[in-house]
Amino acid sequence: VAPAYGIPVLVHSDHCAKKLLPWFDGMLEADEAYFKAHGEPLFSSHMLDLSEEPDEENIEICKKYLTRMAPMKQILEMEIGITGGVEDGVDNSGAAKEKLYSTPQDVFAVYQGLNPISPMFTIAAAFGNVHGVYKAGNVVLKPELLADMQAYAREQIKASTGKDIERPLNFVFHGGSGSEKHHITTALNAGVVKMNVDTDTQWAYWEGLL
Repeated sequence: VAPAYGIPVLVHSDHCAKKLLPWFDGMLEADEAYFKAHGEPLFSSHMLDLSEEPDEENIEICKKYLTRMAPMKQILEMEIGITGGVEDGVDNSGAAKEKLYSTPQDVFAVYQGLNPISPMFTIAAAFGNVHGVYKAGNVVLKPELLADMQAYAREQIKASTGKDIERPLNFVFHGGSGSEKHHITTALNAGVVKMNVDTDTQWAYWEGLL
């Protein structure tokens, strides 16, 4: 597809929970074999969703896999904090509201764990986002929190290394369907490099069949 249209195309695997790590191992084994033969992996990026696990365990497992992925220049997407709603059989619709918001400290701990291995990772931080589309008022999206996370990481990095990096974190916006334009703009300005839109896309397909 990429050569035919002159555009970059990324092949990405999504939402791998802890119980599915054997599948993740299988994908990486296939990537490594293909990379050895062709100089590039089958997948451009993989996502580990270990947000249901304790943060320390989440980060340690991500470190293990990023170490394998780094030589192939693959991107690891990880999730810290809970995205509400339901997706891929994981139901977080009843999660406590405070769990829907990551803290700057949570996110910087990810940076500290992964950046020494490779800079090629993204963080799906929680800022009130949910999977699916909900009635107005049911979801309180706070993308401005991402800017706070960037500022905290910038301060910590400058204090420890002397380097002043304006936006050291690369974020992923989960549950993007139904988001208002000003929220999307705020998220992009705060370092979001990927936005997941599923429900809106499915609805567009469905409308085409009506």
